[in-house]
Amino acid sequence: MNRTLTFIGALVVVGLLLANTALYTVDERERVLLFRLGEVIAADLPPGLHVKTPFINSVVKYDGRIQTLDRGPVRYQTSELKNVVVDSFVKWRISDTRRFFVAVGRGDVNTRLAQIVNDLSRNEFGKRTVQAAVSGDRHEIMDLLRRRTGERAAEFGVEIIDVRIKRVDLPTEVSSSVFSRMDAERKRVAAELRAQGAEEGERIRAQADKERTLLLANAQRDAARIRGEGDAAAAARYTAGIGSDTEFYDFYRSLEAYRQSVGAERDLLVLDADSAFFRHFEGALTGGR
Repeated sequence: MNRTLTFIGALVVVGLLLANTALYTVDERERVLLFRLGEVIAADLPPGLHVKTPFINSVVKYDGRIQTLDRGPVRYQTSELKNVVVDSFVKWRISDTRRFFVAVGRGDVNTRLAQIVNDLSRNEFGKRTVQAAVSGDRHEIMDLLRRRTGERAAEFGVEIIDVRIKRVDLPTEVSSSVFSRMDAERKRVAAELRAQGAEEGERIRAQADKERTLLLANAQRDAARIRGEGDAAAAARYTAGIGSDTEFYDFYRSLEAYRQSVGAERDLLVLDADSAFFRHFEGALTGGR
């Protein structure tokens, strides 16, 4: 009984091992080749569960999804013998699994694609100036790279979905000199604008000073004219007043003389009593005696 159970168990184990080696699955994201003693007998098997003969058939699987080759910055020379740094990437996928296996096998297809794109890019950028490479012809370059890379990649079963240039820059040392020239040019323009502003400011200040001087001169002229007219009018009225009452004018002038001669409290003035200076006090002095 024990021998029978052992034999049945061994058969089960052997059956499971055979099933494990005879059955395989194909994912919808995979491209699969079926071999018989090293010869390809089926390619691009449909997704699902499949059976193969153990030890006779073998299976090779590839990723059938779209792959990305990011090349990173690469330096090329333009027609002006100036360097530009190009950063690009390639989108690709397997289109012919049988041809891909024959041409690439288990090798690195990205290396071959990178070499193709590198050769084509060097040729295209070598035909163009820096300005055309940086801005003008970028879309044209990408279209040419996609088409020509696709033609060469089809030889080993690869379809090129797209080739894109992310950026085209000048090398760091060239960029620094360009930025330095740009900075110097901006400073020159700024200095020129400041000089023009200073010149305009001086012109405005000079014009303002001129107008100020003219305004003051005109004001002083008008003030002098008005004072002259006022003095003339005052003199005319003064003269008219003197002519109308000479005695009062004589008395007024004498009072002014008295005020100026005896101004302080302790001033002492010694004069002859019969002097003409006291003629207006004669009546007052006589009435006092």
